Amino acid sequence: MTLLLTLDDGSIQRKLAEAVDLARAAVLEDAGAEQVGAHVGVDREDAVSASHLFEATVTGYRGWRWSVTVALAGEDEPITVSEVVLIPGPDARVAPAWVPWDRRVQAGDLGVGDIFPVEKDDPRLAPAYLESDDPAVEAVAKETGLGRVHVLSRHGRLDAAARWHGGEFGPRSDMARSAPDVCGSCGFFVSLAGSLSAAFGACTNDISPADGHVVDVEYGCGAHSEIEVEVTSSVPVAELVYDDSLMDFEPAPETPVEAPEPEPAEVAEAAVVDESEAPVAEAPETAEVQPEVEPEAATAETADEAQVEAESASEH
Repeated sequence: MTLLLTLDDGSIQRKLAEAVDLARAAVLEDAGAEQVGAHVGVDREDAVSASHLFEATVTGYRGWRWSVTVALAGEDEPITVSEVVLIPGPDARVAPAWVPWDRRVQAGDLGVGDIFPVEKDDPRLAPAYLESDDPAVEAVAKETGLGRVHVLSRHGRLDAAARWHGGEFGPRSDMARSAPDVCGSCGFFVSLAGSLSAAFGACTNDISPADGHVVDVEYGCGAHSEIEVEVTSSVPVAELVYDDSLMDFEPAPETPVEAPEPEPAEVAEAAVVDESEAPVAEAPETAEVQPEVEPEAATAETADEAQVEAESASEH
């Protein structure tokens, strides 16, 4: 076998790949012709073996394949069949990987009356009588008469810290990224005891969504104790405002009103008044204005009256 592994020039793999008929005969003998389909490929197993794959037409096993492993023991030895098995193909429907029941329980699954015991050697817990690197743990672990059997181990503290840091109340949450400041500078933040105090605490603000939860020091929300908001009027006010009480007002000088110029028609009417009928002394007060006439008629009457007036003047 060692000689085959060191001196192989590819001829062994070629012989194994060409053994399609031998592999089909083996699977037909095991499963029957009605359950074996076309040859779909060859998978190299190692230097002296390979697996031929055939489509499986078995009811309930859609996408599965028959795998026939053939091997060659020596250059002068015949090719032999090692095994015939049914395996899932790339498109086969298979059951999900098995997960023990205690690992399938997620946060929030524990309900009223449910019991979930921890493992005997849970790495998150350590016996209370062991020395730890957390003074706060030592304080509660050795209480006289009230000491606990188990306390958090270093692994348990790191596991909790990683879970809280990446959770809903960690620095990468949407609320924290939009907050004006962090919990580490908030007056409602109460630090945890022990080694976890450097990074975590509890929120005591009843307005905050994190009230009563363990929060990261870099978490934050809009209810921070040091936030100051300038309260302004909701009514918009102009930026430039003038105070009228500081201005002096002076009345503008009165402008004389000019009499409107008479229309040409009115001038012509005033000129044709019969002077013989009006008193000489009171002519300005008793003069009567003739009614308006059409422009053409007024022109003709004016010419006639002017001729009559000229003749009367010559007689006097």
